[in-house]
Amino acid sequence: MIPELGHVALIIAFVLAIGLAVVPMWGSMRRDVAAMNMAPSLAVGVTVFVAVAFALLAVSFLQDDFSVAVVAANSNSLLPPIFKFSALWGNHEGSLLLWVLILAGWMTAVATFSRGLPLLMVSRVLSVMGMVAVGFLAFSLLTSNPFERLLPNTPLDGNDLNPLLQDPGLIIHPPLLYMGYVGLSVPFAFAIAALMGGRLDASWARWSRPWTNVAWGFLSLGIMLGSWWAYYELGWGGWWFWDPVENASFMPWLMGTALVHSLAVTEKRGVFRSWTVLLAIFAFSLSLLGTFLVRSGVLTSVHAFAADPERGLFILIFLALVVGGSLLLYALRAPSVASRVSYSGVSRESLLMINNLVFIVSTIVVLLGTLFPLIMDAFSLGKYSVGPPYFNAVFVPLMALVMPFMSVGPLSRWREDTTRRWLHELLVPGIGVLVVAIALAFLGSEGFNLWIALAVLLSGWVALGVFKDLWRRITTGAEGALKWRRLTPSFIGMAMAHLGFAAVVLGAVVVSQENQERDLRMAVGDVEALGAYRFELLSLGQQAGPNYLADQAVFEVRRDEKVIAVLVPEKRRYFASGQIMTEAAIDASLWRDLYIALGEPIGEQAWAVRLQYKPMVRWLWLGALMIGLGALVTAFDRRYRSQRSSESAIQRGVAAVAG
Repeated sequence: MIPELGHVALIIAFVLAIGLAVVPMWGSMRRDVAAMNMAPSLAVGVTVFVAVAFALLAVSFLQDDFSVAVVAANSNSLLPPIFKFSALWGNHEGSLLLWVLILAGWMTAVATFSRGLPLLMVSRVLSVMGMVAVGFLAFSLLTSNPFERLLPNTPLDGNDLNPLLQDPGLIIHPPLLYMGYVGLSVPFAFAIAALMGGRLDASWARWSRPWTNVAWGFLSLGIMLGSWWAYYELGWGGWWFWDPVENASFMPWLMGTALVHSLAVTEKRGVFRSWTVLLAIFAFSLSLLGTFLVRSGVLTSVHAFAADPERGLFILIFLALVVGGSLLLYALRAPSVASRVSYSGVSRESLLMINNLVFIVSTIVVLLGTLFPLIMDAFSLGKYSVGPPYFNAVFVPLMALVMPFMSVGPLSRWREDTTRRWLHELLVPGIGVLVVAIALAFLGSEGFNLWIALAVLLSGWVALGVFKDLWRRITTGAEGALKWRRLTPSFIGMAMAHLGFAAVVLGAVVVSQENQERDLRMAVGDVEALGAYRFELLSLGQQAGPNYLADQAVFEVRRDEKVIAVLVPEKRRYFASGQIMTEAAIDASLWRDLYIALGEPIGEQAWAVRLQYKPMVRWLWLGALMIGLGALVTAFDRRYRSQRSSESAIQRGVAAVAG
């Protein structure tokens, strides 16, 4: 009975979503206040019934109801309860339901926190989000019903959750990633609503900006957590492989980065208006493209869901409708709302435009590398593989190109500036950064390393710009007092994100250049050296888990004859599926990781072992964490919720409705 109730709740949510898509939009065209006022209630209604459906599916998983097809395929009676719950989104049907739940949550958030905005704008925004919800709810009900039964042939037990997903990181990673993916629907909806109204002023950018920053922040955190999971769970010790499904989440992040900066310019100066709208459309379109790539079966990846051409065709049609309809509206409306504000070639606007162009070109580079093998295969032109060499050769220089502008941008003046002032601000400290970069590059294991020198130089340059801007904001001149209240959440968030980006670049280059790795055979009592560390295999044994049996190896790690860690890597065999999983053992610190992973047994008392020394690898995730949290901090800026702007927005909304 529980699955049937969940199915009914999903159908009711679908009907309410249709009402949300139609009624407020009709009201906005007719200036019908009553119809427009229904938008928030309908949004909340969709959220309530999707949440009910989600909760009932969770109950089915927790109660081991193997008559439900998705439970039988992705759970098992031996699975720990926490993983039974996360198994809900460890499959196509359940993850799609999570997607719809998060979309509904975003709709409710917009309805709740946008009460000070014009009624006309809110009704259109929620209506556009309702249209997106209609598409995904139809997708769930027609092709991916999570409540489908296996009656009367109910299995006695389930197939089990993929062991790769039986990890705490995978409990948090998909919801965080979806918060970012789906959150990009909010700036998309604001952009479409603004195009429909023919008004792309600074107010529109101010309303859209906090939602964009929050969505982009969650996407940053989701990507970071996925990278960390791959590092410690897959046993290879890498943090990014340019997997096509990794790229599917990275492309919206790159476009979202351009959108975040473009919205700042539109809000401050009223320029880039048409450009900003286009970025909002493309950012959400890329999130839909990622959904297509993951769920259509065109890609093979540890991240992808089961192949189903029918599902892929549905998403492809939906993607074409969203992108085609949005671009058609843009073509009709954008020329009439283009910016008329001028600025010089030496100004903050120009630097932010360069930032935009670099991130857009980077997105195109990743998109081409991801889709090229698929296109060639679709036209029977051969099997091609585009891997890390292509992406590293093309993408990395683009990121190096954008970093010099990241330092100068925050210090630049709007509309017009001079290169002389830039030199006055940055020349002397810049020389200091150059000297430090050259000095630190000699600390590598093989003498001077040019790549580390460049990484330190570029990262230090970005950090220099942040701290220079910080000092300029808090100093008061002759009085000598510091005014910390000048540091707004927007500035703090921007500073955190830029410093985080610098940390990611520095960590990526150092670990790539200085990583040490050995693959070898070790028996009990063997001692092997890696850099300054000595690894001794003390013992081998077995340990039973709740639903697996693990082979364990106990290693003692010494440096200068001092024991610094005891590490216990595992090789697990899961009972239900019979799959073998590697569980690496890691001794982590801010400056380096020591990483041990077991390969295959070689004889009775020996194993193939991978030892790795990874300097500064933690800087990657700490930097990404700063980026994500910095984006979330910006949403607390009081100008996004100032009473004056809210009152003026309400007045404009009343006037628009009355007119």
